[in-house]
Amino acid sequence: MRLTSFTDFGLRALMRMASAPERAFSTAEIAEEFGISRNHLTKVIQRLARHGFVATRRGAGGGAMLARPASEIGLGDLVRLLEQDQALVECFAPDGACSVTPVCRLKAKLCAAEAAFLAELDRSTLADVALPAPVPALA
Repeated sequence: MRLTSFTDFGLRALMRMASAPERAFSTAEIAEEFGISRNHLTKVIQRLARHGFVATRRGAGGGAMLARPASEIGLGDLVRLLEQDQALVECFAPDGACSVTPVCRLKAKLCAAEAAFLAELDRSTLADVALPAPVPALA
């Protein structure tokens, strides 16, 4: 199974936030650390904020931080949210059309594999994968 860059960026940002849950991280800071698109990351953070995983503040000292303890954020829940618009295969999409659907035996296998993948992630929380605390820059 392959996750989208949207999910990848979200997980990396959350892993960084979990390393220092008391502070706010700017999207520019996280984007620079991981070498990813700031604009794309902003969209990811917005979705995470809309669904209560992160809290955001504007202005000086602003940024994004975890809205609840990392130990209460399941990895499976995160992946479900971040991948919600991405069907594993075309026939899983709400409007997915497939000419072999009436006789397909693969769909059930893929559905079971996706469920097993998410079940494995459900056994872990963001706290389990938090990055080490960032090292402060020397002045």
